[in-house]
Amino acid sequence: MYDFRELQRSLEARLAGEVRFDPFTRALYSTDASNHLIEPLGVVLPRSADDLSAVLETAAEFGVPVLPRGAGTSLGGQAVGRALILDCTRYLNQIHRIDREEQVAEVGPGVVFASLNAAAGREGLMFGPDPASGDRATFGGMIGNNATGAHSIRYGMTGDHLLAADVVFSDGTRAHFAGISLEEAQSRCSAPGLEGQVYRAATEIRRDYAEAIRTHWPRTWRRASGYSLHYLTRFAATSPPAWYLGDDVYPPQTGFNLAPVMSGSEGTLAVVYRATIRLVPKPRHTILAILSFDETAEACDAVPAMLETDPAAIELIPRAMIERARQIPGYARRLGFVEGDPQALIVVEYAGDDPAAVKSAARALPVPGSILETPEAQADLWAVRKAGLGLLLSIAGDTKPVTFIEDVAVPVEYLGLYVRRMEKVIAEHGTYGEWYAHASAGCLHLRPMINLKTREGVRQVRAIADAAVDLAIEMKGAVTGEHGDGLSHTEFNPRLFGEDLTDAFRKLKRAFDPEGRMNPGKVVVMGDGHDGHGIDRDLRYGPAYATVPVTTTFAYRREGDLAHAVENCSGLGICRKADGVMCPSYQATREEMHSTRGRANALRAALSGLLPSSALTSKEMYDVLDLCLECKGCKAECPTAVDMARVKAEFLHLYQAEHGVPLRSRVFGEIASFSKLMVPIAGPMNAALGARPVRWLMEKTIGISSQRTLPRFTSQPFRRRAQPAKAGGRVAQRVVLFVDTFTDTNSPEIGLAALSVLEAAGCAVEIVPRQGCCGRPMVSKGLLDRARQAATANIAALFPFAREGVPIVGLEPSCLLMLRDEYLELCPSDPRAEVVASAAKLIEEYLTEPDGGGERPLDRLAVEGRVGRILFHGHCHAKALVGSQPMLEMLQAAAEKVEEIDSGCCGMAGSFGYEAEHYPLSMQIGGMKLFPAVRDAAGSGAKVVAAGTSCRTQIHDGTGYAVAHPIEVLAESLGKTP
Repeated sequence: MYDFRELQRSLEARLAGEVRFDPFTRALYSTDASNHLIEPLGVVLPRSADDLSAVLETAAEFGVPVLPRGAGTSLGGQAVGRALILDCTRYLNQIHRIDREEQVAEVGPGVVFASLNAAAGREGLMFGPDPASGDRATFGGMIGNNATGAHSIRYGMTGDHLLAADVVFSDGTRAHFAGISLEEAQSRCSAPGLEGQVYRAATEIRRDYAEAIRTHWPRTWRRASGYSLHYLTRFAATSPPAWYLGDDVYPPQTGFNLAPVMSGSEGTLAVVYRATIRLVPKPRHTILAILSFDETAEACDAVPAMLETDPAAIELIPRAMIERARQIPGYARRLGFVEGDPQALIVVEYAGDDPAAVKSAARALPVPGSILETPEAQADLWAVRKAGLGLLLSIAGDTKPVTFIEDVAVPVEYLGLYVRRMEKVIAEHGTYGEWYAHASAGCLHLRPMINLKTREGVRQVRAIADAAVDLAIEMKGAVTGEHGDGLSHTEFNPRLFGEDLTDAFRKLKRAFDPEGRMNPGKVVVMGDGHDGHGIDRDLRYGPAYATVPVTTTFAYRREGDLAHAVENCSGLGICRKADGVMCPSYQATREEMHSTRGRANALRAALSGLLPSSALTSKEMYDVLDLCLECKGCKAECPTAVDMARVKAEFLHLYQAEHGVPLRSRVFGEIASFSKLMVPIAGPMNAALGARPVRWLMEKTIGISSQRTLPRFTSQPFRRRAQPAKAGGRVAQRVVLFVDTFTDTNSPEIGLAALSVLEAAGCAVEIVPRQGCCGRPMVSKGLLDRARQAATANIAALFPFAREGVPIVGLEPSCLLMLRDEYLELCPSDPRAEVVASAAKLIEEYLTEPDGGGERPLDRLAVEGRVGRILFHGHCHAKALVGSQPMLEMLQAAAEKVEEIDSGCCGMAGSFGYEAEHYPLSMQIGGMKLFPAVRDAAGSGAKVVAAGTSCRTQIHDGTGYAVAHPIEVLAESLGKTP
């Protein structure tokens, strides 16, 4: 149908941006966060408005559909289709202007909501509608979807704040939409081309369909169904109950303005390349009230009375979300707000500039509850709530809480009734569901438990959806209150809006897009051959879905197998956020393929047949996985707990079985054996490794970067120097010190410092002679058979101690945490592995863990002198599996003030940053936040510490500063420097 080669050549000749038609890229963009999968024609990453015009002109010449895409977090299938994808997130992501006086901002379509609010926040402003996906959602997507979130009762929808838009039409021509008089709009009807055609259609719709809009428009302001025609007539059946402008007219009046009409259009009308948006004052104080209920419907019944107290948000958190959060390390640590075992929590937020008034409002609620006042406690709750969908999806197995009819919005007085009737419908179809989210707006998200891989599951989707639509219409609500139409809900719009308004939708669509090439098949049923989609079609997982069997080394105890481990990725794209540990390679490259989601999509495509089966161990797949730093940020921060570090190790094992193991991987994987060989010749070896010719030769031969500082070997390893003394005073506990390779052969002073601290705490420290390398270097290089051997040997050596309750304490996070994590996957049938894992603790965990009497080993230390200020960089694996609190507590014994550097992965990631081809990216990642923070801290006299060997090397190479291990600083405070 299309001449792809000629299309690609033509695009490449006209664009400064990137053009990609390869199978892997098409697979990466074949899904979003919905149930749907359609392979696109190709992907373009435009660099400018000129590029956008060129793409649309070229697409018009070739008759090719075009699909503008934001972050790909859409839940209705808006961002997938048989079209040319326009990904504006990499290059069109500039904040052009923030005006504090006018309270407006101008943004490109690729600007992330959180990035804008961070910048606007410095001016005391913010963008009001706040989707839960705001840490990665872009304004292009938010406008396309008419997005909003928890605070919609105060700030409405995105369209309510869209003041102006610069757009590219389907033929490549451009226009500027802003508020004008009706007379000016009528004069523009005579303009040539599509702009005049659009103004003619818009003014006619305003004139001819005003009564139909008043009569048939949903009786809820919370609406993302259909086109936003009400902005043409300024009609609103209802308004947000806590609207921030008080009694001012809703929606806000900006004259005759086509810009807000773009909101909710899902890229079916034109491409927005610049938007002017209204900002609102950022409240100075917030407080959260948490109320417990025995039933979801009961909680919903209480909402109307709560709305009378002028809240800023009312959210529902179900028991299931809390239970799943307890299973994900990054969220389990944030559940301090949960008391008891409630079936449902209602969270009510109050906001304002007067803290006393805010607190008084919270305490005046008609239902008693607890109060969260500190920003930290509130941040924990919002983090869990905003990860709600992913947390619900983290359940193992093929039966999942499925997205398909999840955001029906009804007038809030009907919400309890809607919940009861839908629960009855779901039960009649043999399943149950989970509810959560925006109780304040009558827009609860419903997730029925369904297995889409079965015909019965697909039947359930259709039947439950039809019933939900009937209820929405009966209650004068909207089929979608924020997630949009897309492939899932467009088919229901004629039923929801009726014949007259459907005709108006078609009139608008034809005016903007006469040939029907802009994201066809979405929002409006045109009857033009693009309407074959539906809620139960084009499914990512369906009855025909199957994966090829793969023999793996890891057990995948929770997921079942490699395919299910990959399928855990729901497409929500939290790995695309700009902060946190996950995902450092995406944060640096802004490339979909270098996100956790991109890697999971590529692997699933190979396993399921979207790509050829040979793709699983191909060079192209290697390139997709190559920049994964194996930081385990996804294991902690991805709400569905995708462990891409483990998956990459499995992939390398499979890949190397076919292509062979590189020499460099052998060297790094067997670093323990290599290091032992270096001990007798440490002096001359250190001199050689420091010589420029040797480093140049190493880069040319095995690819170790000549720009790196290589670790120095010691001639007196820790095991040889360590002479554990009897603990002073009473022996509180026996402790095994797990000796990692780097402490033993590179930095024995760290081990000696640990000995002195543990003995000062009254511990009898034991070193196990038969304990060897943990196996982490082997895992990172895909040498999984060797890693299993190492695990088996260490389990045998350590089990006798663990069985007796002796803690196994480690200094190098990635090494010690192997015992708690990978050993259970490498040796699933060995019951001793669980015992050893339970005994394994990082030294900061051990020192800060109270005994039965409430005393911590740390409390037994006699600190002689404390430093003023310590900044510590947390190791990625420790952040993922333990958290930072134990380290903070330990260091507080040694310093007046302790702060964690707000950075993700340092960029070194074991051997990753030593590899010549990875060195530039490694330093780029370190330079994003870590290096500047270290320079500032060192310049102010603060002490900087890091537990990871590779982290300390990275900081030294990136800043020139030598960084200590935290245990060394604690030892110094005791006057026990080795």
